[in-house]
Amino acid sequence: MNLYWTTSGIFPGQGEISRFEFKDRVEASAKAGFKGIGIWHTDLEHTLQQRSLKEMKRILDDNGIKHIELEFISDWFLDGARKAESDSRRKRLFEASEILQAKHVKVGDFYSSVCPIPKIIDSFTELCTEADKFGATIGFEIMGCAMINNIKDAVTMVEKAGVNNGGLIIDIYQVANLGITCGEISSIPLKYLISVELNDGTMPGSPNYDPDNRNFCGEGEYDIKGFINCVMNMGYTGPWAVEIISEKLSKLQLNEMCTRAFNTSMAEFNILQTSQ
Repeated sequence: MNLYWTTSGIFPGQGEISRFEFKDRVEASAKAGFKGIGIWHTDLEHTLQQRSLKEMKRILDDNGIKHIELEFISDWFLDGARKAESDSRRKRLFEASEILQAKHVKVGDFYSSVCPIPKIIDSFTELCTEADKFGATIGFEIMGCAMINNIKDAVTMVEKAGVNNGGLIIDIYQVANLGITCGEISSIPLKYLISVELNDGTMPGSPNYDPDNRNFCGEGEYDIKGFINCVMNMGYTGPWAVEIISEKLSKLQLNEMCTRAFNTSMAEFNILQTSQ
């Protein structure tokens, strides 16, 4: 899967609407070899000013795109104005998910929002219950900036929510920066592993540490081979996603970005197979 920030041609904080048209992103991703893409909520609203959801679905189908990630729902566990805005966004994303037949809708938190775990669990149950009405699956991404930033608590949230359409998303960037171990990753029940994200970067403590700019796979310091091996040994058979967030790389042309993202990521699997 070629996720939104890999294809958008923009850097978070400098805008949320891609500098490339939706159809061009889909075609470039498919041409590079991807079978899935990501769509960000703000860019989705922008795209819908020119195209319908059914037209977007035709474009995806015409290019052999099988897996779609919609993102991002935040503040779903809060109250007040932020929760009201979150509810409005979730409704639009769930409706889009139903027509686009998205693999999952990504949720989380960007603000380390303080909230009691019982309330988060109840809110996750509510979120997944509503999503189920649209046939949608919810994936919570474990991030350093989230109100739940570790695997133990994230697994507890999903388990106690007691739903069949909710799970977790792990990103090697977060794994590296949070110091998450393979043992911790392996503790995630396989049925809860919704998606796995790849990229590369510098490790905390490195003289070149740059948490704001990720790299293509194989062009940084992450143990990508070990990460892939860990997840595959769990029995994971779902799609792998490439999410490269980088101010420098966002300036590349669309075809070059997609091609390099696909080829460098696939090379890691080829290296793994060769070593075995």
